[in-house]
Amino acid sequence: DVDVIVAEKKQIIRRSQILEYFEAEEDMSFVGGMSLLKEWLAKRSLAFSERARRFGLPEPRGLLLLGVQGAGKSLVAKAVASQWQLPLLRLDLGRLFSELVGSSEQNMRTALRLAESVAPAVLWVDELEKGLAGVASSHLSDAGTTARVFGSFLTWMQEKTAPVFVIATSNDISILPPEALRKGRFDEIFFIDLPALDERREIFAIHLARRGRDPLAFDLNQLAQQSEGFSGAEIEQAVISGLYDAFEAGRELTDDDILHNLAS
Repeated sequence: DVDVIVAEKKQIIRRSQILEYFEAEEDMSFVGGMSLLKEWLAKRSLAFSERARRFGLPEPRGLLLLGVQGAGKSLVAKAVASQWQLPLLRLDLGRLFSELVGSSEQNMRTALRLAESVAPAVLWVDELEKGLAGVASSHLSDAGTTARVFGSFLTWMQEKTAPVFVIATSNDISILPPEALRKGRFDEIFFIDLPALDERREIFAIHLARRGRDPLAFDLNQLAQQSEGFSGAEIEQAVISGLYDAFEAGRELTDDDILHNLAS
C-alpha cells in the first residue's frame, strides 16, 4: 500500500529531528515565469524511472538556484517535488551543529543516510551560504567542525548513488566556496532574477486566481507595469494587502486596491 509506505517514511523523517518532511502542496502552475528552468525540469521529470535506467540516463543529481530574495527559489523546490511526485525533505544546516565533539559530523551523516533511506526523494537545502558561513575560518573559530561537516556534504553529493535530488538555494554566490559550484555536484546552476513584464503579469494572475478572483477581471497589464522592480513575494503581498483593504471597506477587490499597495 503506497499510502502506508509514505506514512512510514514521514514518521522516520520526523523522529530524526534533523530533517523536515514537507507536504508538497505547490506545483509548477504556482510558479510565474522561469520558462528555461521549467523546461529543464520537465525534461527530467521521468528520469527516476526504470525506463530511464534502461535508456542509459543517469539520475539527476541536483540543482543550485541563485538569485534575489523573494524571487521564488524556495517555491520552485516545493513545486519540483510535487511535479515529480517525490517526498520533499528539508535539511536545516543549523540543526546539525552540536556542542558535543563529533556530534555535528555524526548528525550530517545521519541526515544523509535518512535521505537515502527514503529515496527517491528531493532534498531541499535552503540558504546554503548561511548554513556554511565560516567555512574559510573554521580552523580558527570552531576547530574545523564547519569545514568537516561541509566536506562530508560535498563528498556525499559527488559520490552518492541513491536517487536523492538536491535543490540548494542561495542569495549570495560570493560567500559559497568554489568547490561547491563545480560540475558533478550540481547538474546545473540557475540565476533567478526579478520578474520581467510578462512574468509579473503571470504572477499577478496566479495570486489572484489562488485567492478566488478571476484574473481577467483585472487590468493585468497596468498592474505589471506599475510593479517594475518588484519580486514575486512583493507582488503577492501587494495582492494580499489589497484584499485586506477591500475586506475592511466591505467591497470586492479592485485594481486600485492593488495599485495603492504597490505605490505605498
